[in-house]
Amino acid sequence: MKKSTNSIVLKEIETFHPDNFQDLCKHLASQDQDLKLILENHGYPPMWTRENTFETLVHIILEQQVSLASALAALNKLKEKLTEITPEKILQLNDEEMRECYVSRQKNIYIKGLANAIVNGEIDLEKLSKMSNDELRKELVNLKGIGNWTVDVYLMFTLQRTDIFPIGDLAAVNALKRLKQIPTKSTKEEILEISERWKPFRSIASMMLWHYYLSAPKKPKNP
Repeated sequence: MKKSTNSIVLKEIETFHPDNFQDLCKHLASQDQDLKLILENHGYPPMWTRENTFETLVHIILEQQVSLASALAALNKLKEKLTEITPEKILQLNDEEMRECYVSRQKNIYIKGLANAIVNGEIDLEKLSKMSNDELRKELVNLKGIGNWTVDVYLMFTLQRTDIFPIGDLAAVNALKRLKQIPTKSTKEEILEISERWKPFRSIASMMLWHYYLSAPKKPKNP
């Protein structure tokens, strides 16, 4: 009976935080032997979080399809230039100044589009934080340059929503393939089907996968 009650309580959790994060990791490990091995071999993953700010969304846009180090270098260059990254200050920079901060022409368009949307009142970060996952996704993907991966990272890292699997994230997907020893050519649908087993805590499972990806030794490439 007690187990059933705990199960109901777990299903009601919609966000994770320092007080429940490791318990949720342990819960997943009790349901999945492969996730259990991650904890046993590598310990708990960090609870990666970011503040709900314009700067955070800029950072996530900069991370699209580049290394984390490259994105951080661009973010730090913008901070150096502006001291504080705000929509108003970003809109004051011309294209050349954005290039000097390692921001590509395309991402310049995306970041300034977001800045304009916030300045014009089309996007309100405080209101976003109170929306359901689906409502928030619909709101943000209307902006040029913000797709599902960007929204997934924002929901997980910034709003700590518990049930997101970032199917567009290569590190998470490749870690899942390696962990589950499934073919590298597995389809998106096959990957999502596996992730369904971790509902309603796919965000925590994803962080465990990232932790595994960063911690496990990589296979040597054939000469």
